Amino acid sequence: MGRFQWMEAVLPLGIIAGMLCIAGNVQYTIHKAAHGRPKHIGNDMWDVAMERRDKKIADENLYPATN
Repeated sequence: MGRFQWMEAVLPLGIIAGMLCIAGNVQYTIHKAAHGRPKHIGNDMWDVAMERRDKKIADENLYPATN
C-alpha cells in the first residue's frame, strides 16, 4: 500500500509543470504577435535606448535628408 504513495504527488506536480509551460508559451506567443519578434531576455533601459538609436541611424542612412 505504501509503495505507490509517491504516485499521489506525481499528478499534481505534472499539472503544475504543465500550467507553467502553458503560461510561458502564451506569454511568448502574445509578445511575438504584438511585436513581431521574440522578447529579448535581459533587455534593460540601456539596451532599449541603444536599439532606438540604432534604428534611427539605420533610417537616416536608408532615407538621407535632402537639403
